[in-house]
Amino acid sequence: MTRPRIALPIPSTDPEYSSQAWQQYASAIERSGGEAVEVPLGEPPAATAKLIAGCQGILLPGSGADVNPQKYGQEPIAECAPADLARENVDELLLQDAHNMGKPIFAICFGTQMLNVWRGGTLVQHLTPGAVNHRAGRKIPVAHIAAVATDSLLGKMAAVDEISEHDGALLLPVNSSHHQAIESAGDGLRVTARTPEDGVVEAIENTPDGLGGSFVVGVQWHPERTFDDSAVSRALFARFIAEAAAWVPRPTTPPAV
Repeated sequence: MTRPRIALPIPSTDPEYSSQAWQQYASAIERSGGEAVEVPLGEPPAATAKLIAGCQGILLPGSGADVNPQKYGQEPIAECAPADLARENVDELLLQDAHNMGKPIFAICFGTQMLNVWRGGTLVQHLTPGAVNHRAGRKIPVAHIAAVATDSLLGKMAAVDEISEHDGALLLPVNSSHHQAIESAGDGLRVTARTPEDGVVEAIENTPDGLGGSFVVGVQWHPERTFDDSAVSRALFARFIAEAAAWVPRPTTPPAV
């Protein structure tokens, strides 16, 4: 069977950040049965559109940048990192293509925030340090627990043997490497996981009547970093690749005569 092609943008215009990060995402895609297609930043939109037209799914990775807050009606505060406009432009092209064609979308960390803002949602520009260390970084394999709604698509993927359930939620240990978070969910998106201690949003996904395809999932943590050690991380990538493999182009509506 042909391996589904997954559009994976270069994470950042910062080459030091991207050189390590892109390969981790690509490895998780490849080991799950897909083919990672590198989407460069700064190319003409027509060239990017041509490249992603041959892809069956998109993965929006993390980034060291922050989403431009003017896109959700705010001015940047001092703690807000500079925006990476080249990355944002590529993400918006990918999101538009995926939504038009119903392609599966898997978003991670910064990618989840981009998805939410593109759908009209807002972000918390800086999380005040507290009991939960959301900015733990890549060296901390388990930073905190995410309480995942059992009736969600994410909940079905996370329902593996080692994950416990309490008060109607799956208690999923996750890594964490962010200082911003979703404030209000965008159009057609629902919150499906939060940190129990402080209520920070940890995951979103499409509502049943949401835009685009049936598989639109964004997580705030980094499953690509725990692919070897976490059955849930492998399950997320496996389901995403399976959805991409099953995707068929939407029929185009002929123009009215």
